[in-house]
Amino acid sequence: MIQKRVLIILFFVLLGNAASVMAQVEPEDIAMASDEYQDSFYESLKQKGIENYDKAIVSLEKCIKLKPNDAVAYFELGKNYLALKNYRNAQDAFEKATQLDPKNKWFWLGIYDVSFETKNYNLAIETIQKIIVFDEEYKDDLISIYMITNQFDKALVAINEMDEKFGKSSDREIYKNQILSQGKYQSAGIDNLIDQIKKNPKEESNYVDLIFLYSKAEQTDKALEVAKQLAKEIPTSEWAQVSLFKVYLDANQADKAIKSMNTILSSSKIDSKIKHRTLNEFLIYVNKNPQYAPDLEKAIAYFDNDKEVDVAKEIGKFYHSKNQFENAIKYYERDLKTNSDTDRETNLLLLEAYREAKQFEPLTKRAMYMIEVYPSQPQFYYYAGLGNNQLKQFKNAKTVLEMGLDYVVDDKTLEGNFNIQLGEAYDGLGDAKKKEEYFLKANALLKNKK
Repeated sequence: MIQKRVLIILFFVLLGNAASVMAQVEPEDIAMASDEYQDSFYESLKQKGIENYDKAIVSLEKCIKLKPNDAVAYFELGKNYLALKNYRNAQDAFEKATQLDPKNKWFWLGIYDVSFETKNYNLAIETIQKIIVFDEEYKDDLISIYMITNQFDKALVAINEMDEKFGKSSDREIYKNQILSQGKYQSAGIDNLIDQIKKNPKEESNYVDLIFLYSKAEQTDKALEVAKQLAKEIPTSEWAQVSLFKVYLDANQADKAIKSMNTILSSSKIDSKIKHRTLNEFLIYVNKNPQYAPDLEKAIAYFDNDKEVDVAKEIGKFYHSKNQFENAIKYYERDLKTNSDTDRETNLLLLEAYREAKQFEPLTKRAMYMIEVYPSQPQFYYYAGLGNNQLKQFKNAKTVLEMGLDYVVDDKTLEGNFNIQLGEAYDGLGDAKKKEEYFLKANALLKNKK
């Protein structure tokens, strides 16, 4: 947002306060040349103060007749025209003031105000560049105009110059992030930050910005290298813990690694991709060192509100792939409790894990519940039938399998499995003929499956 400079040029002379709070003397602090001039000038200030700008202009024109080369009168004339939104006359008056006294930044600021209000950004840039000669901090206004006019290359150069000379500011950081979010500028941003780190190795924000850019570019390894460098220079940094965590884990110093991990996961500064990678590395470690499983469960709680990645489900899949079905079940159940209880994929994974772990009671209960939620999904009928068969509730199995078979379309494997379970149900009911019939169907389907 443009940081407009409000020209506080009030009644310092009238109040007897001759000392200026500015680097340059303000226009109204200049002594008046004659009684008539002084009366007219005071009258213009009075009329401007009560917003009678037309009357103020009349008084100032008298002043200019008395002193045709008085820059202050032209400057005040410009301010009154600006208040009336008479931009052409305002600009003419301010320009005349700068011609008479080109070293007074206040007069140039008058032109800047006109150019900004009229959206004449070329003039605004030209004028601010002249003001910067007197006060370099006005380069922040130049950056803002560059952003408005999409001159991002120039804005980035100016931001880096201001950061180096005056330190970083929140507005400049917002602008920089806005620029660097565009891929074409990331390389320039990375090079600049690498250079800044070499010059100021104890400035944490440069490391953090560089880690952010590498993470955004999916260059996580480089991000971790920067975190490692940060850990060496500033060990107390939250970002430094990213590197220290890996060092502790590799050294099998679990307690220190867990402490670093919790710092990383609880940080509001650290990128979510880095957090997910940290948790994944700890998950692999816990797989080999199961005594730290409780710490893994605590760590997962940090992701309960994560909208990007379903962390508990992903951990369940990890254990599932390792055939550790008891652990997989625990995390699938946690996911369903924390997120949607009816997520189709998670429920199918859970039912498969129940089957492999031979937990048939919860399998049957969950499958019957999901039939109510998804009454046309045959997989849930299949698991319900299988579970009932294993619990020797053959009549229930038969009923639910016959219902579900109607929903099987173009899936010979699933249809074959239905027939196997129906054969099992009829076997349990003592109907050998039906048992043989369904087993034969199943065999034919599974032989000819695509």
